[in-house]
Amino acid sequence: MPVEIFTVNSEALRNNPLGDPHSRELHCIVPEGLSENEPVGVLWYLSGYAGVSRGMLSGDPWQESLQARISRLQAEGLVGQMIVALPDCFTKYGGSQFLDSPAQGLYETYLLTELREFIESKFNVSGHAIAGKSSGGFGALFHAMRNPGQFRAAVCHSGDLGFRLAHTGELPLLMNAIHEHGGVENLVKAFDKAKKKKTGRWIGPMSMLAYAAAYSPDETQPLGIALPFDLSTGQIDEAVFARWLAFDPVEMVMDEACQEALRGLDLLFIDCGSRDEYHLQWGARGLKRKLESLEIGHVYQEFNDGHRSTSYRLDVSLPLIYKALSK
Repeated sequence: MPVEIFTVNSEALRNNPLGDPHSRELHCIVPEGLSENEPVGVLWYLSGYAGVSRGMLSGDPWQESLQARISRLQAEGLVGQMIVALPDCFTKYGGSQFLDSPAQGLYETYLLTELREFIESKFNVSGHAIAGKSSGGFGALFHAMRNPGQFRAAVCHSGDLGFRLAHTGELPLLMNAIHEHGGVENLVKAFDKAKKKKTGRWIGPMSMLAYAAAYSPDETQPLGIALPFDLSTGQIDEAVFARWLAFDPVEMVMDEACQEALRGLDLLFIDCGSRDEYHLQWGARGLKRKLESLEIGHVYQEFNDGHRSTSYRLDVSLPLIYKALSK
């Protein structure tokens, strides 16, 4: 499967507060032999925290690259022609959660407006789907709920769901790191200087800081971020954490507008490993229960595995996405 690389100069990301690049590459897996005016569906695939979606293109001896997987599924007759777009929504903190925030930049606008318009200017797009893993799974559900009619399918693989259980256990990592470095600003300076960033020392605290930048920006606080805890006692600041919960799809689904958006999808797919290291299966189960009670059609699957190295689950979701895009 050929991969086309486009450079997009984003006005939404220009002069963002973190100084991250506004000119970014958009990698797209494009069907071979696609004619200029041929209608084609587009799947937007969102990466997890500390990753970029184009990382899906890199296979290793133990798992297929995304383009190899799609080629195999095509040969098996399970998927047909569709474009898979792999956006770059990375920030210096490790991820944007695909949201607009004054503490990090306008990544929702970049993704849903600028990149969508860009792709539609290049191809005859017949419909859009959105999917992702982990933070990307959260992003897929969030945007499907918030943007009725924009997507035909939404797929959440091991997504960030059930924030209180999934995230409060990780917050002490950020508390400890802030105390160790003498403040959140010093923490970020030390992280900037670190030669190895993708290690246990940094991933835990920085992921929580990235979430705070996305969910609870506050221009009156250091770095423009309200932390969801009291730094002197470690107690959860419920007023700030309530802002986080407003983004939790398990809470959002009780909003009637979000319910109607989900009912408008041709496919809503949610899965999670029953041994997820971040306990995300509990949020997924909670969302499943609510979807059932609201009589919102969906596909829910649990599988016997953890959070990592589960790209094989795309063998289940990609044929379903293609079917939804082909309606």
